[in-house]
Amino acid sequence: MRSSPSGPAPRTCERKRMRCHIPLIFLSSLLLTGASLPKTGPLPSNKPPTDAQAEAPIPAPEKKPETPVKEEDGNKSQPPPDGEQGSQAPTPEPKPTEGTENGKVDDKGADGKKGDAAGEEKSKDDKADEVPVTYPPVEIENPADYAKCLSELKTFGTVFTEAKRIDDGKGCGIDKPLDVTSVLPDVKLAPKGLMRCEAALALARWTKEAVLPAADVAFAKGTTVKTLNQASTYVCRLRNNGATGKISEHAHGNAVDIASLTLSDGKTIEIQPRDEDGTMTGAFQRAITASACLYFKTVLDPGSDAAHETHLHLDVIERRNEYRYCR
Repeated sequence: MRSSPSGPAPRTCERKRMRCHIPLIFLSSLLLTGASLPKTGPLPSNKPPTDAQAEAPIPAPEKKPETPVKEEDGNKSQPPPDGEQGSQAPTPEPKPTEGTENGKVDDKGADGKKGDAAGEEKSKDDKADEVPVTYPPVEIENPADYAKCLSELKTFGTVFTEAKRIDDGKGCGIDKPLDVTSVLPDVKLAPKGLMRCEAALALARWTKEAVLPAADVAFAKGTTVKTLNQASTYVCRLRNNGATGKISEHAHGNAVDIASLTLSDGKTIEIQPRDEDGTMTGAFQRAITASACLYFKTVLDPGSDAAHETHLHLDVIERRNEYRYCR
C-alpha cells in the first residue's frame, strides 16, 4: 500500500506554528501580569534583632530619663562612664544675692563692716578729699586814691560818714566804707546805704549831671528828683541772690540798686519794664538808664533779665580798658 505524499507536511507546519506562538504567548503573559501589579511593591518585613541586639538595646541619644535611678537597699547608683552624662545633672542652687544670707538682707558692706560704719568711713574719706574753699581778702583801698575820692565827693555836697572796716568773711567786706544818707544836698538816699567811696562818687555824678537834667525836661517846670530809693547797697551775697555762682559786687560795696525815684511833686516813678512805654515817664527812665552807662561800669535794667525787673543795678567793677556792660 502506498503512503500519502502529503501526510508529514501538516505536522511539520503545526510544529512550526507552535514554536512561533510560544514567544507571543510569553510576552502577552508578561504584559498582563505587569498591568495587574501595584505601583509600589510591599515593604520588606523588619529584620528580627540578633541575640546581641536583644540583650543590649541601643537607646536613642536624644531621649534621656527624666529622673535619676533611685537608690534602694543602700546600693549607690554607679557614676556614668567618662565622657558620658548621667541621667540628669543636678540643678545648682541659686547664688545668694550679695549682702544677703538665707534670704535676709545683710547690712554689711563689701569689706564686711556694718553699713553705717562703712558709710561713716566713706564720709570721712570724702571730707578728707574736699579742698577747702579760699576766698579773696577784702581789697585794701589805696590811701592816695581814697583821699582824692573823698575830696571830690565833698564838692558834690554828698552827705556821708566814714564807717568801720567791714569783713564778713567769704570775700565780703569794705576796707573803708561810707554810710551815705544824701547823694546831693537836695537829693536823699533812702534808706541810707553802705558803699565804697568810688560807688558813692559815681552815684553823685550821675544824679547831678544826668538824672536832674532829664527830670527838668521830662516833667513840669520846677519838678525835680528829691529822693533815690535804693533796694540794696552793701550786702554779703552771690550774684542775683543765687545759691551758687560768683560773688556779687554788692558784697564789695561797689553796687547800688535803684528801685524808684521820688519827685518834688510827690510822685514816685517805679523802675519797671518801659521799653514800649511811649509816655514821658517811660522816656525819662530810658534816658537815665542809658546815661548811667557813662558813669558806671555795669548797668542792668528791667529788660536785661528776670532778676532785675524792678530796679536798676549800677556798679563800678573794674574791667580792662574801661569796658562797660550795659543792658
